[in-house]
Amino acid sequence: MHPPTRSLLITSATRSDLLRSGLVAVVALMCATLGAPAFAAFPERPITIVVPFSAGGGTDITARLLARAMEKHGGQSVVVVNRAGAGGEIGMASVANAPADGYTLGVINTPNTLTIPIERSAKFTLASFELLANVIDDPATINVGAAGGIQSLQELIARARKAPDTLTYGTSGIGSAGHISMLLFQKAAGIKLRHIPYKGTSEVAAALLGGHIDIATANLGEALTFAKDKEWRILGQMAARRSPHAKELPTFAESGYPLESGSLRGLGAPKGLPPETSRPLLALIDKAITDPEFQVAALKAEQDIRYLKQDDYRKLMLEMNRRFETLWSTTPWNQ
Repeated sequence: MHPPTRSLLITSATRSDLLRSGLVAVVALMCATLGAPAFAAFPERPITIVVPFSAGGGTDITARLLARAMEKHGGQSVVVVNRAGAGGEIGMASVANAPADGYTLGVINTPNTLTIPIERSAKFTLASFELLANVIDDPATINVGAAGGIQSLQELIARARKAPDTLTYGTSGIGSAGHISMLLFQKAAGIKLRHIPYKGTSEVAAALLGGHIDIATANLGEALTFAKDKEWRILGQMAARRSPHAKELPTFAESGYPLESGSLRGLGAPKGLPPETSRPLLALIDKAITDPEFQVAALKAEQDIRYLKQDDYRKLMLEMNRRFETLWSTTPWNQ
């Protein structure tokens, strides 16, 4: 004999209980799903990097090299937009006033981003930006036309002393890296030159090569690019030691003037980035800067990488800001 078969008797009451329990489970699952924040992967659309100077200069080159590396690792296009004017104020104000969503970034140049709010009422301050990372360190240089006959800093100083306030020098604007560097140089050498501001370093280069100014300021990477196959002579670099890109070029200290000046180039965003945006954005920037292809491209473009992550970058920028505030109190650079 077969054992008696046990049957499962589902009454209408049992069926109702099962339906109720199933419904409760579904509702609980929906609530759990709705309660958990769901963030889209960043970036999910193109990113814009604002360069506060005209195209062709060192800052522009930095931005375009970095944009290419960020595109590679972020899977979205990264567009470089040049917004020149007012020594960098126009471009940086546009970044400060953009939505804090990670899709508008700006190249944070020193000293411009620091000096502009110190010297005048600007539409931004250092506190307007979320400082993300420093990328490039580029020392200042002084340059002359090769046809002008000046071979060294000493010859330039001697000529300036014979005719004070007659030799002209071009910079990318009042309070720019070149302007601050030239003020330091004039004070150290005891000379007086006449300042001609332009909208960007590429305009300064064109003015020097066209014979419209006697001296051009440029950061080292820019100067090395401008000097290729042109009537352009670099007289020295304002660095603690000779750059590996220009081992034959003496520092100002070697010429008797121990000056260090130039430009840091980092990335910033409008203040107030939410953590869910900041974290993947910082990770993307890290991948871009440490990418071997980016590092080789920067080397070929005569740009010295100095990667500072967010915390170290913030500390350095705050220290530099205090330094420029002190300089302004004794030597206002807009006078």
